[in-house]
Amino acid sequence: MQTPVNAFKRAIAEKRTQYGLWVSLMGPLNTEICAAAGFDWLLLDAEHTPNDPLNLLQQAQVIAAYPGVNAIARVAMGHGYAGQALIKQYLDLGIQTLLVPMVDTPEQARELVRCMRYPPDGIRGMAATRASGWGRNPGYAKDANREVCLLVQAETRAAIQNLDAIAAVEGVDGVFIGPADLSAAFGHVGDPWHPEMQDIIADAFQRIQKAGKAVGILTLDETLARKHVEMGATFIALGTDSNLMVKATSGLAAKFKGAAVQPPAAAKPQNY
Repeated sequence: MQTPVNAFKRAIAEKRTQYGLWVSLMGPLNTEICAAAGFDWLLLDAEHTPNDPLNLLQQAQVIAAYPGVNAIARVAMGHGYAGQALIKQYLDLGIQTLLVPMVDTPEQARELVRCMRYPPDGIRGMAATRASGWGRNPGYAKDANREVCLLVQAETRAAIQNLDAIAAVEGVDGVFIGPADLSAAFGHVGDPWHPEMQDIIADAFQRIQKAGKAVGILTLDETLARKHVEMGATFIALGTDSNLMVKATSGLAAKFKGAAVQPPAAAKPQNY
C-alpha cells in the first residue's frame, strides 16, 4: 500500500488552475452529486456549518470514488490546542489538503505547518488511521509530510498587512483570499466587490504570486471568476452547493407563483 500522491498539491505547484465548488450541505448524497459534476476539487466546509469529523469522513469516502476530484476540508479554527486537535483529526481521516481560516501572522502560519507535519518537522501525532490504511502502509509517516497541503485564508486587515511574510512561510502551499470577511474588515460589509476591495484583492494576488505560492478565491459570479483566472488564480471556487440550490428552488417557485423574493446578494459570497 502506498501513500496517495496529492494531485491537487501538484497541480497548484505547477500553476495549473484548479476549479472547485464549496460543499456546505454536509450530506453524502449532495456531495456525490457535486463530485460527479467534474470539478477538480470540493471544499468540505466545517467553519460555517455543523460539519463534524464523522460527516467529513463520509463525504471524503464519497469523493474518493471519483478519480480526479480532490477533497479539501476547512477546519472551524486552526489556532491553539483546539486547532491542533482538529487538524490532526482531519489529516487522520485521510484528507490531505486543509484550508484554515483567519490566518493573520506568519507566526500563526508556521504553527499550522508544524501541526500538519510529523516529527521532526512538526508535532502531528502518530496513529494507525484511515490516512495510513489503518497501518497497512508502513511508509505513510515518512511520506505524509510531502503530500499534505496547507492553504491559509487572508481575510483581515492584519492578514493583508502581513501577507508577504505569511506567503513566504515554508510549508504554506497557497493563500486563499476570503472576499466577504475581508470586505467587512475594510468597512464594506456585504459588498466584497467594492472598487476598493477590487484593488486590495488585485494587489494581494500579485504579492502572493511574487512569493511563489498559489492564489485562491471564491466568487459566485462567472464574469468575476474568469477575471480572477486571468489575474492568476490557481484554485478558484465557482460556487456553493447551497447557493445553487437557493437559486434553482427560488427560480422554479417564481415561475409558477409569480415574482418571489430574490436570494440576498445572489452574486456575492457571504461568510466565506
